[in-house]
Amino acid sequence: MTGIATGKHSCRSLRPEEWTPLSGGKYMNLRHLRCFIAVAEELHFGRAARRLHVEQSPLSRTIRQLEADLGVTLLERTPRGVRLTPAGQVFLEEARRVLLTLEQAQTKARAVAAGHRGTLRIALAGGIGRTRLSALLALCREEAPLSQVVGGLGNGLYDAAFAMAGEMEAGVVARPVWQDPLVVAIPARHPLLAHKRVPLDEVVGYPLVLCHPQVCQECSRQCERLLRLVETPPVVAEYVTTHSLMLALVAAGYGVGFSTAAHAVACRQADVIVRPLDEDSAALTTYLLHPEGAMSEPLRHFIDRA
Repeated sequence: MTGIATGKHSCRSLRPEEWTPLSGGKYMNLRHLRCFIAVAEELHFGRAARRLHVEQSPLSRTIRQLEADLGVTLLERTPRGVRLTPAGQVFLEEARRVLLTLEQAQTKARAVAAGHRGTLRIALAGGIGRTRLSALLALCREEAPLSQVVGGLGNGLYDAAFAMAGEMEAGVVARPVWQDPLVVAIPARHPLLAHKRVPLDEVVGYPLVLCHPQVCQECSRQCERLLRLVETPPVVAEYVTTHSLMLALVAAGYGVGFSTAAHAVACRQADVIVRPLDEDSAALTTYLLHPEGAMSEPLRHFIDRA
């Protein structure tokens, strides 16, 4: 599940009060954590540098300095990019948690200073359509301004979550709140563009660029169920960790990909054409998750509006 956004941050040195202590009297730059998260999510220094709006060489030096300070190797460099070591995977989870905790502390302090008292903590899973979510949060803020919505996921610290998983363990209620029609992302000058609405059995005749099942588990499961509707087994050209990377690979001709209509509108890519699927039932379902039992008043109002 996603924590906080890490884009548009440079890797400059921060003031001492913006550091966090390490063992041995050393200090870690919090912005270095954001740089590491970007590289870990993109699995490529060049793409991470573009995402952060920094040069690649300083970004690489930042990661090496972070590894030296920690005394562990976080990333394995390969000719095609990087991959996380086991230590890097653990550090990624903890780095997200550190930055999320800091963001929550800032948000809560500002809310109290502004006279707000109610806090509704919402976690967001990867792949959630931001367009509908933004409209929902805007409605809640208009009708219930005391409710402060904080994005992220923590260990039992949140009131509710948006996710694409409808099958939950005991004690958690999953309510379907909306469906986003699936569309096909197609390279320019591709044979599939002959269709105004693309049949699914035509799509699987070409290599696919799909979301990585370990990164976007819920979205991947829904796509897998859809692909099982056709007899032809799909050929996966690449698994990707972000929607933007999927669009980039589709534009480069690696294959075709799936997106939602709302996501495709929000994230346009040159040389990528979007076509609806011919199957009317092809859609990704988003669920609102919350604990079973008594609900707080802010959560009850939020669920009513969802």
